[in-house]
Amino acid sequence: MCRLLGYLGRSIQLDRLLYKPDHSLIVQSYQPREMTAGLLNADGFGVGWHHPHQDTLPFTYRNTLPIWNDSNLPGLSRYIESGCVVASVRSATAGLAVDLNNCPPFQYDRLLAVHNGYIENFRQTLYRPIRDRLSDSLYQSIQGTTDSEHIVALLIHEWQQSHSLEQALKDTLIELFKLAAAHSVTAGANLIVSDGQRLVACRASNRSPAPSLYWLRDDPLFPEAVVIASEPLFAGKWNAFPEHSILSVRNDLDVQIQSFG
Repeated sequence: MCRLLGYLGRSIQLDRLLYKPDHSLIVQSYQPREMTAGLLNADGFGVGWHHPHQDTLPFTYRNTLPIWNDSNLPGLSRYIESGCVVASVRSATAGLAVDLNNCPPFQYDRLLAVHNGYIENFRQTLYRPIRDRLSDSLYQSIQGTTDSEHIVALLIHEWQQSHSLEQALKDTLIELFKLAAAHSVTAGANLIVSDGQRLVACRASNRSPAPSLYWLRDDPLFPEAVVIASEPLFAGKWNAFPEHSILSVRNDLDVQIQSFG
């Protein structure tokens, strides 16, 4: 299991998200409170963000080190500002390598995505069925070996068909759980996805309970913003995602939640 973080709102320095909260993503990497599998998130990390003023592709910073061992990130996070951020600390599934290509966020064009969950016996079950559903270009774009990257590739495939990020995520989950049922395996898929203008996130699994996920809007510590996290970053009015739900938030911070399945 991994720990996820998403932010959309007023442009802020990244260290306010990554380091300053009492139960920050850094703390969650070595002292998570709600992980149901694993003890640490020490198998790499990544941060992705959109430029606050320029219409450019998003940037990512990733490393295979535990996030607490990266000596460059504290300085970078004080320097970099953004109003749209996604991040993850990774706890690798057994058999999946600690490799830079396996570290989220995964990027495709303007899209950034992070995933928490797993596909049971992925290489022996859904690896080939997911790949069979991808276009040649998406198939070839996969650089790593994780179930996470393959789920994101399936999401991008659906996004190219529907042009709606919310609908693409819903269709991805429906297809993923249909494949999981056909192969009698467990699949968990908490995702946070952004194209720079919105955040879309889901909490989903074909076996309850799904991994934890929370959201918060317009808190005094993060005014004019929505924050999504696997675990609350600090004491506040956090809302737990319902199971089998998709949340979307746009720049006006209007939050919409829909159920599926």
